[in-house]
Amino acid sequence: MTGNGRVSWLDDRAAVDLGTARIRLIGFGHPSIVDEPSGVPGSARPVRHGLVADVAACARLVDQVLRTALPEGARTPGRVLVGVPVTASPAERATVTGIVERAAGCPATVVEEPLAAALGSGLDITGPRPRLLMDVGAGIIEAVVIRDAAVTDAFAVQLPADGDGSLPAHVQDRVTEMAAELLARLPARLRPAAREGGLMLTGGGAAEAGLAGRLCSRLRMTVSSAPEPAHATVRGLARLCLPPMAALLALPTA
Repeated sequence: MTGNGRVSWLDDRAAVDLGTARIRLIGFGHPSIVDEPSGVPGSARPVRHGLVADVAACARLVDQVLRTALPEGARTPGRVLVGVPVTASPAERATVTGIVERAAGCPATVVEEPLAAALGSGLDITGPRPRLLMDVGAGIIEAVVIRDAAVTDAFAVQLPADGDGSLPAHVQDRVTEMAAELLARLPARLRPAAREGGLMLTGGGAAEAGLAGRLCSRLRMTVSSAPEPAHATVRGLARLCLPPMAALLALPTA
């Protein structure tokens, strides 16, 4: 409850970042971020490359985290926002939506994770100025251009499922060139504004040793990490639950 006795907005809604290594949740009145490993008994990896790899195991994982956040006997929640990679196909997005809706018993809306991460990093995503962001996850790295509250261009690199979470030099080189190509594909008139805004790093791998330095040297622009970069996506999803940000997704406000 809020100080004036009303139920706060996030008592009725939740944001879920369904990652390859971790699943994170904000909402349903829970006092803090729920942050747990993306694993359940009997499944090696329910989520791979940020997408559902084992439907049954992923359903158990989401149900487990929702039960952690929702007190017993709580009323049916109103809506859940869940992140997906930009590269997710319509079928893959539908799979995530179905799993979350069945577990939560309410409508679910998918949001592209880099868009949410940008919002959770404090970037202004609503204007025409291009913003560059690289989301460095455990299973997928996505570099995107955001304009007018939408991802307008993107590249992605999938990471080996058996990796130890670190980024070897050849992977860092690959994503650095990916970011350089993304910048080069911007219309010439937009590049100065993109350079001025710099590149934002989010995700659990944002602090990977050497990555920011490689990107800064190759792109010749400022490269910075979001505060608590591993939680940038779930923070942004939570902000999208709140007015006026909910209007960006045309979510109902009552």
